[in-house]
Amino acid sequence: MSFDLPRNVILPLDAIDVRLDAAPHPFAVDNLAAIAENWQSEIEANPALFDGTVVLLSELAYRDRSLIGRCHAVNYSTFMLWRKRRENSGAEHAYAHAVLVAGDNALVAIRMGPRTVNAGRVYFAAGSFEPIDFRDGLVDVDFNMMREVREETGLNLSNARRGVRWHALSTASGTVIFRRYHVDAPADEIARRISAFVATEANPEIEGPVIIRHAGDLPDGLSPHMKPLIEWHFAREG
Repeated sequence: MSFDLPRNVILPLDAIDVRLDAAPHPFAVDNLAAIAENWQSEIEANPALFDGTVVLLSELAYRDRSLIGRCHAVNYSTFMLWRKRRENSGAEHAYAHAVLVAGDNALVAIRMGPRTVNAGRVYFAAGSFEPIDFRDGLVDVDFNMMREVREETGLNLSNARRGVRWHALSTASGTVIFRRYHVDAPADEIARRISAFVATEANPEIEGPVIIRHAGDLPDGLSPHMKPLIEWHFAREG
């Protein structure tokens, strides 16, 4: 199967069948020395980095409106080397976005904090899949979305109205799985809540909220994959 899905087009999803394989990822096995050497340079540049556990894909395909794939748990240090060696690595990255829609139809994204790998970048609150996001070996995308939003912004989306289905966008940098989460409060109120939460954190992951009010309202630092998602949302208002 390897990686067999259309690139740079938004795909509707009825199901997500991405499973966690207990075997090590071949990229991790084949690059042990390079991973250790690169990690040393990474933490010298940014001592705040933590060598936790995330997952990397070894297979992903789009079949009959479904994503089907296999992934493996790897150390964050492995992921950091992979970021520099994506091409022909036999590995890809997938992550999820809860597209946060305010009651006034504005979108609420976040800007990453200065101590993070993506410092200054703007996208919807998110993080890589971790083993905790899998149920009986199958990824629970909505659990990941809500967990990451709560950790980064303090918002609890358990009572938010979810979009009917997921969608995905696959690019050279990875595959983002996304779904709209509707919150009744206006964007300014949601942003206030996020800012208040960030102010209580000793080492916040994010700098703060970013409101996007229309398709042309593209903030500085916007991650490239975000523009198609923003345009998709405002083309389907309501």
